[in-house]
Amino acid sequence: MVDAQQTKTDQTFTDFGVSEPITRALAEKGVVNPFPIQALTLPVSMKRGDIIGQAKTGTGKTYGFALPIIERAKAPSNPNYSDLPFPGLPQALIILPTRELAKQVAQDVIQAAKYTGLRIVEIYGGTDFDPQLKALQEGVDIVVGTPGRLIDLLKRRELKLNQVDAVVLDEADELLDLGFLPDVETLLSRVPATRHTMLFSATMPAAVVALARRFMEHPTHIRVQDPTDDSKTVSSVRQLIYRIHPMNKEEVLIRILQARDRGRVIIFSRTKRSAQHVCEVLQDRGFRAAPLHGDLNQGARERALRRFRDGEIDVLVATDVAARGIDVDDITHVVNYECPDDSTEYLHRIGRTGRAGAEGTAITFVDWEDTTKWRVINRELNLDRPDPVETYHTSEHLYTDLDIDPNVTNRIGPSTRKRSDREDQLQHGSRGGSRNAYRSRSSKGAKGGREHGENSSEQHGKRNNRRSRQRRNNSRARRSPE
Repeated sequence: MVDAQQTKTDQTFTDFGVSEPITRALAEKGVVNPFPIQALTLPVSMKRGDIIGQAKTGTGKTYGFALPIIERAKAPSNPNYSDLPFPGLPQALIILPTRELAKQVAQDVIQAAKYTGLRIVEIYGGTDFDPQLKALQEGVDIVVGTPGRLIDLLKRRELKLNQVDAVVLDEADELLDLGFLPDVETLLSRVPATRHTMLFSATMPAAVVALARRFMEHPTHIRVQDPTDDSKTVSSVRQLIYRIHPMNKEEVLIRILQARDRGRVIIFSRTKRSAQHVCEVLQDRGFRAAPLHGDLNQGARERALRRFRDGEIDVLVATDVAARGIDVDDITHVVNYECPDDSTEYLHRIGRTGRAGAEGTAITFVDWEDTTKWRVINRELNLDRPDPVETYHTSEHLYTDLDIDPNVTNRIGPSTRKRSDREDQLQHGSRGGSRNAYRSRSSKGAKGGREHGENSSEQHGKRNNRRSRQRRNNSRARRSPE
């Protein structure tokens, strides 16, 4: 096992044998010096050595496995491309637990491979098969995907893995937690035994170790941790734990969101209903917030993440569907609106801030009924905070802890909830919305389009109103003694 501190190296990626097209693409993104997990894994992985990479969430594992894959894969423009046994079939497979994480990792790989000509495709559920099928049929070089959809395409014989030279299991602990072990085993059984295998995980439970022993060849276990830091959380994340009454949570949250120097914020909620409710409350109070949960279709979830990355919104209210899939710069605060269920969930939630050496703040709300649950998390993570301080929106320590102006109120401006019913239906992916849209389109007529349809409805309504008034007037005339 190799251990190392979590300090950034002075070396560049060129020092580790990464070629100029890749380093140029990374430099454009501002990535020049490897982080420790990358600096330790690259000398092994560039030589096709199997690796078990262990580092806390947010320490830069992605490039540790992506760069060796990009370096070895052959693009169609490569003179030796035709020498491949099956040109057009995937040469590398990256398996991840969630679609959000798959999209994020795919974007990182695409950026790093920008000048190589490699074809990278994202394969995940919750979206149409057709674009993914088309990409596979046209030829791909690197596949980034989630187990469920990969298995579906494998069964359809659209995904062929007999040329895969490298396999990555990213967030392996989460893959197993979500019950993907049978799917992972199926996928690995279809890949040549001579493959190069890399497994990366923030935690290393026994099930992950057993998986590594079954499918890896004398792997090097690399763990990045400061010897003086025996905690399981990233030291750059400041953790605040408050015991808060459920009736006061919204008011406390609104004050937290008005902290000085607050950037992007993720609020984690236990249920889809709670996430939607909290988001609507924040929107009503003037915050630029959007929800991200399982009741939204894939398109709505991708739009929410895109708006969050682009800065159109700065507050994302999410369930744990997003805990592993968001890697966005400048997330300054994470708020656990409800206490996480276990220490693993807690780690991955707060790991959305304080990433890659940046500083962040994680705030956790603990209800009275969740006290026992929190004490278990506290003990497992050695946090030494078994009894959260009782906190209300009027508590002085809340304002000093988070540098909040004592004069803030429970509203920052007019409501931002200005969506129409149609937009709400689209956001929630409601089938009713689609049917209503179809009826609306079909009632507009061939000539009038949108305006004609609306004007026609308005004129129809006016005629009905005139007829109703006329009937009422006639009725009154008949009853009149005159």
